[in-house]
Amino acid sequence: MDEIELYQRLGLAIAIGAAVGVERHWRAKDEPEGARAAGIRTFTMIGMTGGVAGLVEKYLPSGVAGSGIAVTGFLVAMTLVVAVFELREAIASKSFSVTSVVAAMLTFGLGVVAVLGNMTLASAGGVALLAILAAKQFLHQAIQRLQWVELRSAVILLTMTFVLLPVIPKEPIGPFGGVSPASLVLVAITLASISFVGYVAVRILGSSRGDLVAGAIGGLVSSTGATIAFARRARDGEPNRTLAAGVIAAGAVSLARTAFLVGTLAPSLLPSLLPPLGVGGAVMTVYALVLAARVPSGDGARMPQNPFELSAVAKMALLLVAVAFLARAAAAYFGATGLILAAGLTGLADIDATTVAVAGMLPTLDRETAVEAIGVAVLANTAAKAVYASALAGGAFGRHLWAASILASLAASVVLLASLAS
Repeated sequence: MDEIELYQRLGLAIAIGAAVGVERHWRAKDEPEGARAAGIRTFTMIGMTGGVAGLVEKYLPSGVAGSGIAVTGFLVAMTLVVAVFELREAIASKSFSVTSVVAAMLTFGLGVVAVLGNMTLASAGGVALLAILAAKQFLHQAIQRLQWVELRSAVILLTMTFVLLPVIPKEPIGPFGGVSPASLVLVAITLASISFVGYVAVRILGSSRGDLVAGAIGGLVSSTGATIAFARRARDGEPNRTLAAGVIAAGAVSLARTAFLVGTLAPSLLPSLLPPLGVGGAVMTVYALVLAARVPSGDGARMPQNPFELSAVAKMALLLVAVAFLARAAAAYFGATGLILAAGLTGLADIDATTVAVAGMLPTLDRETAVEAIGVAVLANTAAKAVYASALAGGAFGRHLWAASILASLAASVVLLASLAS
């Protein structure tokens, strides 16, 4: 480590302290001189102290360097000084908070990391600390509005994602490629995530815009999952039009995602598939926007009672995985000649699986068959979502989805047939 790098590292430690100090000073800017325990100068020096402690630690005599003695000593002394003055300020203002003390400790620690460790990590930590401090009002208001059912659902979703999923076996079990337990859990997480995003979007944006945005986001992950999640909400009595608009928007985004996958994995098929996918997506987008616009502002929106029900999510995940398994079994029995049938069966649950499979077979698969397989998967998926909507919710929700699906499918089919005939 040369002298120039040492200057850079110490400068980063000072900069982190100054950035945090600006936020701390700004919050107490109306306080008279002497009433503020720590502001921009103090936090700048705390960051510098962390950097200096790192330098001292680095240049201790051999055998002592790296023991942490210098850093620990500086940290204890600095924390005690800041804590004493913060306590005196709290007593005088009758407002108790440990935030500034913890911020000082973190600023010191990031200064040490800047000198002795990874500069990028120290910079990211400084930005994260500053963001947390600056978001005080937003975070406090969010906690005030948070309900227990929302917190419980978030905890379940995080547990499934970061605790359960990493330890679930990924190797497929059973014939025809088997079923991966991890993929089953991932499908459940996807369904639950879509429901949770929809719940949050409706709370923030209102029923009309919230469902439309949530549906579009759901289409990036799984339009089938979005359809099932929204259908359950429609069945429970929520506004049919706004939910239908969200599901149709998910379908439009799903078609755009398929076009992107084709362009990435099988660019030779894009000239044939982009026009029908684009036309179908455009029809669905227009239908969704018109449907959402027809809903009066603030109309009929009762909040979902629960972001997601785990039992219902698990049942739907099992259903989708079972459909995909049956599709692979059909492909194994019929071979390459059964690709179209397998594509149709797979499309009942997902389009991406067919797209990826066809892309991998392109060296030995003719262009027309490849285009037909993906087209059948898209049409099957579109029809399946309309069936799911009618079976789970029915009513206006199912009718709107059928209408949008038929219009989009007819338009896309005409363009696709014209493309194949040319």
